[in-house]
Amino acid sequence: MGRVVFIGAGPGAADLITVRGAQRLATAQVVLYDALTDPALRALAPQAQWLDVGKRGYRDSTGQARINALLVEQAQRHALVARLKGGDPSIFGRLEEELLALRAAGIESEVVPGVTAAMAAAAATQRPLTRRGRGRNVSLSTAMTRAGTLRASRSADTEVFYMAGQALAALSQRLLDAGWPGGEAVSVVSAAGTAEERASVHRVDTLAEATVLHAGRPTVVIVGAGAAVLDEVETARDDALDVAQVSVETPRP
Repeated sequence: MGRVVFIGAGPGAADLITVRGAQRLATAQVVLYDALTDPALRALAPQAQWLDVGKRGYRDSTGQARINALLVEQAQRHALVARLKGGDPSIFGRLEEELLALRAAGIESEVVPGVTAAMAAAAATQRPLTRRGRGRNVSLSTAMTRAGTLRASRSADTEVFYMAGQALAALSQRLLDAGWPGGEAVSVVSAAGTAEERASVHRVDTLAEATVLHAGRPTVVIVGAGAAVLDEVETARDDALDVAQVSVETPRP
């Protein structure tokens, strides 16, 4: 009986995989990979058999039950099976279903984290997801459910919506309905972390303008504090306040 290692491949580019992920991948005999993983990663495991089990566009290319069965089947034949998932395995990657399938079959597993698309989008646009004093929490959500229902919320200072590229205009209205001001900042990044990356900045009430640029692409929408432009004046003021506070609290010799 072999084991399965779940590897976060990162949001796109092959060099965004972690060192541990690359090391585990290099020793695998079989790799079950997602649709958005970089083909260049094959160079890290040229000896392995690569099986495409990707899903795209809310349609199953390979059903989840079939993926679960393949994982068990391959682990019963090989010492190490790599399950290569785009982004981070635990962020909208159906990791739970696959872990449960392996556990039911008595197969050991390991999870190697990866860079999720929200972090790649924030890095690409140099807009930190958290901000001191005004961006203390972040919520990650899927904009579109499996049933095709579009959802939006205002539960955190920064809201990140995955799988939003097909309905940006409708998402704008959902955000307004959820209580976001029309002038709130929105950052949209598609194909984050790849050579085809695109980024644009909007407001909640002008989000529909992003449709032409990002439609049909894997898209992340960031709303709120994490989408705002860097405020150098406010940052300088906060730094001055911190220094003043330290000088007050530190006793003189």
